[in-house]
Amino acid sequence: MFLSPMLLEKRESPFDDDRYIFEPKIDGHRLILSMENGVARLFTRHNNDVTPQYPELHNVPIADNSDVVLDGEVACLNPETGTIEFELVMERFMKKKPLAITEASVRQPVVFFVFDILRYRGEDLRGRTLMERKSLLTEVLTENRHFSRVINVEGAGNSMFNAIREKKLEGIVAKKKTSKYVGRRDANWIKIINYTDAVVQITGYRKNQFGWLTQYRNKPTGILELAVPVAHKKALYGVAKALVTGEDRDYVYLEPKISARVRFRNWTRAGMLRTPEFVDFVM
Repeated sequence: MFLSPMLLEKRESPFDDDRYIFEPKIDGHRLILSMENGVARLFTRHNNDVTPQYPELHNVPIADNSDVVLDGEVACLNPETGTIEFELVMERFMKKKPLAITEASVRQPVVFFVFDILRYRGEDLRGRTLMERKSLLTEVLTENRHFSRVINVEGAGNSMFNAIREKKLEGIVAKKKTSKYVGRRDANWIKIINYTDAVVQITGYRKNQFGWLTQYRNKPTGILELAVPVAHKKALYGVAKALVTGEDRDYVYLEPKISARVRFRNWTRAGMLRTPEFVDFVM
């Protein structure tokens, strides 16, 4: 049974508020787990069935295999550092062949970080308050190496965000204690991202759709395409003609004379900017 997930609004800065609990934002991908008659099925937030990809999540540690729907994030830990790495779970997500999946479930296992329970023993729980659902989740879900409840603190958003920033993790989520669960984006659930900043150079642009090629310390760092105002796009294209060094079917290449400040989630293993957003030009 797939239930549409409750999605997050965005806020730029952390805050303290006793009406909220604060959780670390797990750097994985959203997962809705449904178990009926002892059989588990796994769905992405877009209702794509990914049950075969994660066999280690088929045995759900719920008392007497009761029917249940859980909401959370599936993620992978780097065995060397013990930290969550988005790229690792994406590698698991992309595997399709049964043998490769079986091998990966041993070599690169996932953890389902559960933060909500939406249905239990035939009862729809979405009309209950968040704290009522959290209390029930603690009662019925037994933690093990593949299932973990997401920790939370009450009221102290700034302290949690500072701890997350020190550890260079993705960010935090603020949830109003009285919130009911709705299957859409809602202001009662808020994400605050721990961005990293860098100054990059623009080395080219796409021909057929918007996107600027970037480099950092003379190494390519991917494509910038988010949060660029129209006026700034026009400004770059206005001076780009004098900087063209060549082109191919997809790109026009520029001398790296234009610098821009960007913010992004983190660096990928390949040295790319993950989901960079434009902040401003740097003169």
